[in-house]
Amino acid sequence: MATDAEPGAALGAHLGVAFADPALLRQALTHRSYTNEHPLESDNEGLALLGDAVLQLVVTERLWREAPEAPVGILTPRRAELVADAVLARWAERIELGRHLRLGRGEELGGGSTKVSVLAGALEAVIAVAYLEAGLPGARRAVAALTLW
Repeated sequence: MATDAEPGAALGAHLGVAFADPALLRQALTHRSYTNEHPLESDNEGLALLGDAVLQLVVTERLWREAPEAPVGILTPRRAELVADAVLARWAERIELGRHLRLGRGEELGGGSTKVSVLAGALEAVIAVAYLEAGLPGARRAVAALTLW
């Protein structure tokens, strides 16, 4: 679906991160259905794994800082709620992430750019790129820009 050649500026503006490596960001926006049709490309699944871990850390840190005395039994479900795929997909929609995704023809025809799992995975991958390029401060900025709270 990718509607523009260079999504870095648009996504960077939304997330407060200057994406310096277009190839890395392009990978973050590439669904495995696209790589099935373009075998020389890399998909975003590994980046999504990293981004999930970074997101968990950033969200947990923020929850703890806001309520350091809160019991784990309160913080853990709150974190799970904030990083659920449905929530990530809503954040992805707010920054129009779907329009930047590279999907295979079948996935695109099937509405992949609006699917919860596709959007959530791509957002996690983009958060991973923010982390890789700007460290934990960049990841914190990106997550904060999504207006979690």
